[in-house]
Amino acid sequence: MIRVGVDVGGTHTDLVLLNEDTAAIAIAKVPTTVDPAEGAVQALLEACDKAECVVADIDYFMHGTTIATNIIIEHDGARTGLITTAGFRDILHIARHKRPYNFSLQLDLPWQTHPLVQRRHRISVPERVVGPDGAVAVPLDEAATRQAVRELRDAGVESIAVCFLFSFLEPAHERRVGEIIRAEAPGLFVSLSHEVIPQYREYERFSTTCLNAFVGPKSATYLRNLDTSLRDEGLAADLHLMQSSGGCATVGGAVQRPVSLLMSGPVAGLIGGIWCGRSAGFDNVITLDVGGTSADIGVAPGGELQYRHLVDTRIGDYDAMVPMVDVDTIGAGGGSIAYIDSGGQFQVGPKSAGANPGPCAYGRGGAEPTATDCQLVLRRLNPDRFLGGALQLHPELASDAVMKKLAAPLETSTEQAASNALEILTHNMVQSIEVNSVRRGYDPRDFALVAFGGAGPLFACDIARELAIPKIIVPTIPGLTSALGLLTSNVAYDYGRTLLQKLNEADIGALRAGFEALESQAIDQLERDGFKPDETQLVRYADCRYVGQGYELRSGAPAGVIDDTYVQHLISGFHAAHAREYGSSFAERDVELVNIRVFGVGTIPEVTAAEMTAATSARPDAALTGRSVCFFGSHGGIEEHETPRYERSKLAPGHCIDGPAIIEQYDTTTVLMPPDTAVVDRCGNIVITIG
Repeated sequence: MIRVGVDVGGTHTDLVLLNEDTAAIAIAKVPTTVDPAEGAVQALLEACDKAECVVADIDYFMHGTTIATNIIIEHDGARTGLITTAGFRDILHIARHKRPYNFSLQLDLPWQTHPLVQRRHRISVPERVVGPDGAVAVPLDEAATRQAVRELRDAGVESIAVCFLFSFLEPAHERRVGEIIRAEAPGLFVSLSHEVIPQYREYERFSTTCLNAFVGPKSATYLRNLDTSLRDEGLAADLHLMQSSGGCATVGGAVQRPVSLLMSGPVAGLIGGIWCGRSAGFDNVITLDVGGTSADIGVAPGGELQYRHLVDTRIGDYDAMVPMVDVDTIGAGGGSIAYIDSGGQFQVGPKSAGANPGPCAYGRGGAEPTATDCQLVLRRLNPDRFLGGALQLHPELASDAVMKKLAAPLETSTEQAASNALEILTHNMVQSIEVNSVRRGYDPRDFALVAFGGAGPLFACDIARELAIPKIIVPTIPGLTSALGLLTSNVAYDYGRTLLQKLNEADIGALRAGFEALESQAIDQLERDGFKPDETQLVRYADCRYVGQGYELRSGAPAGVIDDTYVQHLISGFHAAHAREYGSSFAERDVELVNIRVFGVGTIPEVTAAEMTAATSARPDAALTGRSVCFFGSHGGIEEHETPRYERSKLAPGHCIDGPAIIEQYDTTTVLMPPDTAVVDRCGNIVITIG
């Protein structure tokens, strides 16, 4: 069986091809193209050439992408229309009356300054469904609906979102509007709220549905182009997409619900980091994925994914009430630009030079110094072996940019200015890890740091020392760990619906019918994907809260027959989840069920880490010429050390290396600080102990 995972980032497109029959791995790393599909196909052809196979031999193809995320962040989505219940035209504008900065006199509300739907494209029509049972109080005015669709069509909208007030209880009106849109304006992207997120909380549901419509046309075009390009190259296997929930979807499912693709790339990195941590014998891991544009940070106690609360899931400036693994992304990468701002402050990021023009050292016209340029100035990068020698770096261009833009204004040396820039970037990443660990009750000293991405191993030792993390794991192919994570993830779909009831007065019939309906949806989708019954799993969840609380908490719901005993398990499970999350529970309080959920999982064969042949000696020879390298010194200074350099491919299990040292490979460079030591484990991971 041959599996392929491809991760399209802001700077590079990474691909891993795994032949399970021979345990051979082929990798490819190419610059991300204007049309990301072109770069993905280019990387695939390169990997197939290295693996001596053809595209038609591939059995499983998984893709992680930031296409939907980038559309939202750049406010570059489709011109979207909204049809909603009469009287609720301005839900998107009013939002939750939250002020991002309570005392700002120049308050910018992003959802108002950059609305997903312009007010002139928001049209309300007479209809009304009421709670608690979804009774129809006002029938849908079909004539008004047809007129609204025609107005939006003539205004040039590319997609239409339909959000009625209580459609999560009774979706018939939304379904009918969908039929009218397809009749009056065929070809427009249609996003119905009961299909996207059939749950209560009207603002979050409206925002999520409009986000789906906003990113839908461009995402659908990209996915279809990629699918067509892969078919043209001979791919017969289905194309799967990583979702923000950590599961995967087919192209058809992703085209219909592209909002589920948000954060798919960072989530793949976290999953890959967990897998690499386990291969090295560590369950508690903090993952650090530093690419060219951003750094993605995740915390996985016990190797388990942590999920954000549904009302806390945001992308850019907008609420997106979709299941989302808790990964924090900050603007810190190899392409992050260092500069002196108008107030004289030294800043690094979040703006990035990207792949084009890229860092100054690329020689493609970049004029602003980046983190990569600073690493080169400190001689941590080998200009002749970047990307295995495929890209020649120009140290003189990097040094000139750092000197002119940073050192001269700060009246310091070029090396000191470069070191200061990297310290700022390191501090930004340290702060983000603290937010995701210490402030949530996790002690970093109990975790190992899995460092990957093209730049993660460059920063790992400094970050671990700052946080007192004792161990660092550098995977065998750190620059492509996100792509590897795509190969280790099962296909999974999330289905949920609101079912409000007090559990001490539970309607057993409604609860049973609700779970059965969601499980039926999951099974049908997995069958369409080709999974057999013994390859599928159904996992239940319940979102509950104490009566009187404003927000619910996800807890596990057991399998089995739904009866009075089952309800007691739900109640006790919620008490336990509340105690884990908040440190206390209230057994005397009534518990209210809000939403029920089902994850339908299609299992794929596990990827096992291959063991390597052990080294014949404990100390490897320095395969490359040493050089003087600058490291962070005490009190903000720098220290220079003669530093041996090693070729990663020459290292074998059992080899030990004392810092300072530089370990070079195709997709990254690992920097070992003077007091640190490293050993290569049985699977080829470099395990660093902080001195």
